[in-house]
Amino acid sequence: MGVQDYSFLRDLQVEFKDYEVTNKFSLCFWLYLNEPSTLPSTILYQEHPDVTSHAPFLLLDERKKILLFPSLISSHSNITSWREVAHAISECEFPTKKWVHVGCEVTQDLLHLYFDGKIVGEKCLTSSLSNDMGSDNSRISLTCISGKDSQLDGYVHSSELFPILSTIENHYVKDPPVQLSIDSSSAYEIEEDSDGVWSIVGGKASCRRNFDIDVTLMDNFSLPMTEEAEVVASLVYSDDNTPVEKPVDADAALLTSYDGIEYASSDRPSKVISGRASFKLKISQLSSKCDNRLFRIRFDIPKLGKYPFLEVFSRPIRCISRNRSTRATSLMLRKSSLGIHLLNGSQSPVLDDGSSDRPCIVSEAKQSPSSKRVKLGQEKLCANFKDDFVLKQANGGSRSHSWTSEDNHAHQNSLVARPVSHGGEENFSSDSENSETTNSPIDDLPSNRDPISDMVVFKYCLADLNERRLLLKEMAMTAKEEELATFAERVSLFSGCSHHRHQISISKRLIEEGINCWNLISNDNHHVLWENLVSGLQEHFLKMTFGRIRSLTHQDFNLLRRVSGCQDLVSQDNFEKLWCWLYPVAFTLSQQCISSLWGSTSPMWIEGFITKEEAESSLKSLGALQEPGTYILRFPTSRSWPHPDAGNLVVTYVGSDYTIHHRLISLEFIYRIVRSQ
Repeated sequence: MGVQDYSFLRDLQVEFKDYEVTNKFSLCFWLYLNEPSTLPSTILYQEHPDVTSHAPFLLLDERKKILLFPSLISSHSNITSWREVAHAISECEFPTKKWVHVGCEVTQDLLHLYFDGKIVGEKCLTSSLSNDMGSDNSRISLTCISGKDSQLDGYVHSSELFPILSTIENHYVKDPPVQLSIDSSSAYEIEEDSDGVWSIVGGKASCRRNFDIDVTLMDNFSLPMTEEAEVVASLVYSDDNTPVEKPVDADAALLTSYDGIEYASSDRPSKVISGRASFKLKISQLSSKCDNRLFRIRFDIPKLGKYPFLEVFSRPIRCISRNRSTRATSLMLRKSSLGIHLLNGSQSPVLDDGSSDRPCIVSEAKQSPSSKRVKLGQEKLCANFKDDFVLKQANGGSRSHSWTSEDNHAHQNSLVARPVSHGGEENFSSDSENSETTNSPIDDLPSNRDPISDMVVFKYCLADLNERRLLLKEMAMTAKEEELATFAERVSLFSGCSHHRHQISISKRLIEEGINCWNLISNDNHHVLWENLVSGLQEHFLKMTFGRIRSLTHQDFNLLRRVSGCQDLVSQDNFEKLWCWLYPVAFTLSQQCISSLWGSTSPMWIEGFITKEEAESSLKSLGALQEPGTYILRFPTSRSWPHPDAGNLVVTYVGSDYTIHHRLISLEFIYRIVRSQ
């Protein structure tokens, strides 16, 4: 791959050296056209030294269809319009801003026009020429086919002339061009407004937030390019693509992070590895300080040349400050499995509305639920936990719990509690932060050799959430439960964080039961009605929680619907997002110490499925906060498998400072409290 492999359309020159084949040849090339300014317009011309005016060879008409003309004829001077000459015309419009393989077969009697290896137009010439031109329809020898007089803005790749036919399909697959694209499914920590504009928190250093996005360098068959290349990200204005100026005595408008250090994005390109370049970016310039203009992020590969197919722009971006109110219609894009279904490995298309196949952070606010609130200290929250723990100790001191399906097939789940920290502190972590580290001691590695290599272990420890999800999906399809358990222990050891273990240990069951659930509900259809999903999901949820008193309510399904990002029709992408959030929650509710809380409705220990905004709203009465100590237990909507906190509880409470706080309580922490009493 290099600059020499691509040329401008106007520079294309196909010369005929053997005049005997000028009336029987095949011309193949890859064509990339920008939007034409005028139509119709000739793409390629036929040239001959004895011909004063050029005849068209390929023409783009008013409907963006391509016309293929026969080789030059001697009586062309009598033709008032080349439309009068018999020609082949494509059945479909020619797409712009996309590589298309064009094949032209020209003989004395027949014209064939190919797009991407398939015939899209043909014309028999023998009778047509006789009718159009009379008896004088003799041909003259071509000298070349050229694009130098074309008014179209286009590019050509791998053009070849063949003296024989039936070679177009071979040329199509031999040397496809590449194109830079944005992987919409990789967007992370980006809110999408109802108007399709991305909303990103930026501004001063203390407020701006990281967001992730990947670009791909693929050939026309979606195969990644293995050659080395570097992609540069820059911030431009959406209306005219001019660069956003760097503020005086301030950071660059667009920043990128490497190893925790921020650089100007132009100074640190991202390398393309296996056809993908990943970016972790921040925007320091606010739209409000630029006359409320929208931005875009431009990705390009300068070392390969300024070609439009090696340049791609993000959606329009509105950069806001952290204090700006959350839009009720926004949708948070999160990472998933690089366009692959977690549940069956099939390709996952990007939706037309721009929504991605990602677990979502739901940031909408509703009216506060009408349920009784309980103050800290008025009830003994850990009473049931302690009874359950004592019962477990009496039955053999096992810390594991059987996950039993309806056919009584049991899987063992290792929920290993973390020991008390040396300082005896409570290990609460904020709901808005990742709990990725701990000082708890880790057990030694098992003595038996594990088939999963150290490279895979380190790859998992260093990967982001999206890459971990994909890696676990691949492992869960082939590895045994014991191998995953050993892998979980090794990840805990090398990462220094023990609560990765639970998400790894449930991965095989999560995927297998997700496949079964979707197949039962969808009945081999690609989409199902939301009403049908509700009934099927309710039944499966009760099975997972062993029918513990309380089923899902209308409020719960409202949140699940927003998590999935679906409307009346539910695709497998929607179901996958929903399942990655719901399964860890259902697994938590299946535990005996938690199920008693879930089943209690008076008082309401666990509020059900609500958002952080709804929890905060319900702690306010007529605009005033409840008394200090009043709290709500909920499941965080921002934690989906395999995030280590997926399925854990969050307490939203009024502190002594009369402000609302959010603290995550992991299951391991709960068991640690019980043992210490």
